[in-house]
Amino acid sequence: MGSLVHSRTVKKLYKTILKLNRGLPPELSLIGNEYVRGEFKRHKNCNPDEAKIFIDEWTTYAITIAKQLGLRGVKTSKKLGIELNNEDLEKFRYEQIQQLYELKIAATKPFTVDK
Repeated sequence: MGSLVHSRTVKKLYKTILKLNRGLPPELSLIGNEYVRGEFKRHKNCNPDEAKIFIDEWTTYAITIAKQLGLRGVKTSKKLGIELNNEDLEKFRYEQIQQLYELKIAATKPFTVDK
C-alpha cells in the first residue's frame, strides 16, 4: 500500500512541476521539462532514502517556482530560481555537477524554434 501512495505522490509532483514550467519563458520551459523528465526517469528505481531526498528537493523547487511565478505567470522584474553557494555544490555528486553544467550549456544556447 505504501508503494502505491508513494507512486501517486511522485506522479502528482511530476505533473505539478510540468504545469508550473508552463509559466516560464518558452526557452526555459523546454529546457526545464526535458531536465525534469530525465531526472524523474533516472530516479524511478532509487532506494527509499534517495527517494525521500529527491521528493523533498523537487517539492522545494515546485514551491519556489510557484512563489516566483505567482498567479499570472512569470514576472519579468523578478529573478527566477535561486543561487547555489559553494556549500550547496559540495553536497552534489559528480554526476549532478555534470548535469548542472550540461543544463547551464543548454540554457545559454540561443533559443530557436523547430519547424
